[in-house]
Amino acid sequence: MRKVKIWALLLALVGSSFLLTGCKSEKTDIKKIKDLEFTVVEDADVPEQLMEIINEKKKEPFKMSYANGDSLYIVVGYGEKPTGGYSISVDKLFLTSNAVYIDTNLIGPAENEQVTNALTYPYIVVKTEFIDKSVVFE
Repeated sequence: MRKVKIWALLLALVGSSFLLTGCKSEKTDIKKIKDLEFTVVEDADVPEQLMEIINEKKKEPFKMSYANGDSLYIVVGYGEKPTGGYSISVDKLFLTSNAVYIDTNLIGPAENEQVTNALTYPYIVVKTEFIDKSVVFE
């Protein structure tokens, strides 16, 4: 009986090490196929359903994508900020064989810039062609 338990334990350990090895050998392909053309969407042009989601999430940092058939919307929110004067740049937006990659950057107000002294919620909505792949936020 004891030998059976030891063999079962060894088989379980060997099996799990094969599973772990299989996961480790899996590589993510981040070779850029092409840069994607995009537009930054003003609030008035954001689909109503997406705008509702943004308004629910904007107090905290968030990242999401939304597709409506012919377009892919990528949204990055930076949460609540104490003043106005923030902007967001899109540093990268490109396609790989298995995903769409985006990298954005929050730019704070300049030191001497006059800003609104009110809570703001900086976010950006980027619209590109519909691509049926997952979005990776860098």
